[in-house]
Amino acid sequence: MSESRPPFPPFDEESARAKVLAAENAWNTRDPEKVALAYTVDTVWRNRDTWIEGRQGVVEFLQGKWDRELDYALRKSLWTFGGNRIAVRFQYECRDEQGRWWRSYGNENWEFAENGLMARREASINDLRITESDRRIFGPRDEGDISDIPV
Repeated sequence: MSESRPPFPPFDEESARAKVLAAENAWNTRDPEKVALAYTVDTVWRNRDTWIEGRQGVVEFLQGKWDRELDYALRKSLWTFGGNRIAVRFQYECRDEQGRWWRSYGNENWEFAENGLMARREASINDLRITESDRRIFGPRDEGDISDIPV
């Protein structure tokens, strides 16, 4: 069976925004198996200083990530797009096992196969310690919320 995940490249602004929101929604489930289905079986990732290969590698990476990053909540925003590529900026917040809160800022470059699955993901991420009262991301977006992420 052939896998596919619309929208398909080449992307226009509407389809690129739909792809970004779909990714945000999937990641906010914190379900590694579900998230991994958006990637090709031979996907290649760079996440910070870690290289991940293949869908199973994605599952294992995300399981570890969400075991460490508790109460994870993410917002993504379209930066630019062209052809089969999308660039995204994002922020997420989480707490660690000691109860310390963090906000992580980053950029991702995505490259898609013709079937709409992501073949390559490169993420650069910086972390900022915050207090719980500084939090501004509380779970998934409300339905209909299309606002950009705060600066």
